[in-house]
Amino acid sequence: MDQARLRSVPLFGGMSKRELAAIAQQTDEVDVPAGRVLAREGDFGDEFFIIDAGTAEVTRGGDAIAELGPGDFFGEMALLEEDRRTATVTAKTPMTLVVMTRSKFRSLDRAHPEVHATVAKAIAERQAPAS
Repeated sequence: MDQARLRSVPLFGGMSKRELAAIAQQTDEVDVPAGRVLAREGDFGDEFFIIDAGTAEVTRGGDAIAELGPGDFFGEMALLEEDRRTATVTAKTPMTLVVMTRSKFRSLDRAHPEVHATVAKAIAERQAPAS
């Protein structure tokens, strides 16, 4: 994913060109067919996803709770810690995703610790309950 597209993702919006270039080097672009389960509620996750093209449905306990599209992201908690997925995400259409694994994030963290701090802060803000 190029830097301009990464910058459009809220999680990375405030990062420098240098930081975005480092992130881009640690991601892979993958195409998935409609119907593919990308994350399953209750499973341990180790991948973070950014939707480049297509749409996905988010379900919790079998109930649809959201639809995600280009620019949306999910699985960000997997970058920081091994934890169970809180929802199931399934491709509704063929999709192009940008994927970063926890191990790639950790190698990025060693070379660019400021990226980890920025991502951790953004994730904490996203996870905080609205007041």
